[in-house]
Amino acid sequence: MEPAAKVLGLQLEVLPASTEPDLEAAFATIQRRLVDALLVGDDPFFNSRNRQLPAMAAAHRVPTIYFAGEFAASGGLISYGPSFTAMARIAGEYTGRILKGAKPADLPVQQPTTFELVVNLKTAKALGLTIPPSILARADEVIE
Repeated sequence: MEPAAKVLGLQLEVLPASTEPDLEAAFATIQRRLVDALLVGDDPFFNSRNRQLPAMAAAHRVPTIYFAGEFAASGGLISYGPSFTAMARIAGEYTGRILKGAKPADLPVQQPTTFELVVNLKTAKALGLTIPPSILARADEVIE
């Protein structure tokens, strides 16, 4: 992300968080520095916080993009990431192949190929933002 931010003339700041106090400190930094937007990356610590993080972002009024649709469904502004449904389908297919006798070591490693964009218009309105029609047209799901 750093090279892209440089090209766009944006300042990128990484705020690591792996504990509850880290989260509080990160959001305090966001508020103190008047951060314009936040990107929450895919991380095991964040996976189970799909309600907490959007609530914290809303309380601090910072537009936030997340890595999974559950965050947008829980009040986050936007999410973009791999489709967990598609990944579960692939895991099921692999399970079936293994149960039929395939050796796991012989199966190819796969990466996600289906990605989903979810936009929460209720959150956009609460933040006073207008989502461009071009983004809405590309969205897999729009929450109104």
